[in-house]
Amino acid sequence: MSLSVTIMTQNLVRPSEPTPSDTLYLSVIDRVAGLRHMVRSLHVFKDGRDAARVIKEALSKALVKYYPFAGRFVDPVHQTDEVHIACTGEGVWFVEAKAGCSLKEVKYLDHPLMIPQDELLPEPDAGTNPLKLPLMMQVTEFTCSGFVVGLISVHTIADGLGAGQVMNAIGEIARGLKEPNVEPIWSRDLIPNPPKLPPGPPPEFPSFRLQYHTTDFSLNDIMKIKAQYFESTGQRCSTFDISITKVWQARVRAIQLGPQDLVHLCFFANTRHLLRQVLPTEGGFYGNCFYPVTVTCTSQEVQSAELVDVVKIVRNAKEKLPVHFAKWAVGDFKEDPYELTFKYNSLFVSDWTRLGFLEVDYGWGPPVHVIPFAYYQFMAVAIIGAPPAPKKGARIMTQCVEKEHLMTFQEEMKVLS
Repeated sequence: MSLSVTIMTQNLVRPSEPTPSDTLYLSVIDRVAGLRHMVRSLHVFKDGRDAARVIKEALSKALVKYYPFAGRFVDPVHQTDEVHIACTGEGVWFVEAKAGCSLKEVKYLDHPLMIPQDELLPEPDAGTNPLKLPLMMQVTEFTCSGFVVGLISVHTIADGLGAGQVMNAIGEIARGLKEPNVEPIWSRDLIPNPPKLPPGPPPEFPSFRLQYHTTDFSLNDIMKIKAQYFESTGQRCSTFDISITKVWQARVRAIQLGPQDLVHLCFFANTRHLLRQVLPTEGGFYGNCFYPVTVTCTSQEVQSAELVDVVKIVRNAKEKLPVHFAKWAVGDFKEDPYELTFKYNSLFVSDWTRLGFLEVDYGWGPPVHVIPFAYYQFMAVAIIGAPPAPKKGARIMTQCVEKEHLMTFQEEMKVLS
């Protein structure tokens, strides 16, 4: 057995037919400064003979509809300019690779990874700025006929749901469809564009030494909390609600701020349903369409409360989403909710369970495991995902506490209660 990965070929995959040579402008949400970063993930599939060739051909065909991904980001030259996309048709950087082992021998890439993530993710040619490329892919074939898709996309062009839509389109074409089931829609002008506030100071990006930790919550434990919440309130809550509340409370207890110090939880809520009057009813919009929901309490409130009581606080914030988004859309705000601050008292959460990645099928069934890597040393992050199939429940992947707080955080995360 060899755990090494060998690159076989790497090149640009262009659309299989001529595509428009447009200049496409981005929405005010797309242009949020913090979104100009690469979102990296690994998608593990048990079977798929000749997967790299099949996916490469399907990608080329899908780029006819999704041609902006074959273009390049163009950065502003003057202060009045905005970043935009030049639809050059240059293509998506695509890497074909082979591993010297089976997926079973590396536990289907369950944590901890036995193959470094960088060997399974695409890397462009030297001299190429990866932030200019909207999308890069690597397909690594294993000796068992399974394969891993390493995906890097720049958040500026699409949110999680949008990226999931693109991957599902490639899968549909790989399975023999002539066109994707969902017609992609650019239409960034349909996103509200409220008046700008006077420019404030540039955002600060602190450098924390955040530690990685993964916890699985069993379906049985999650159902117990759901039952407790229903008994307490007469209402239902989601696995997401429970997961983010638990990791927030565990983190607040671990970092031990002063009792009256404020702590913040921020997650990014899809707002497509709030724009039904303007977005196409058949779907297809793949741009950034979310609103940052922020929950703020004192440290003492979060530490001392029962878990279900903190779930209530989180759900109350979610219920205010339509009002807050509507106010933002018409410019009724004093602080821009999209201008985030990255301090140690803030936790940012991303949900990867509802983006469509778990349903992608290139012809051999959906993935058995999806592993996101949305981590940066300037922000404390928790990602809600799914454990490898056939396990049920929730997987919480965190990089949110520094070393001196890690042991307490791990202890707090051991029991879901």
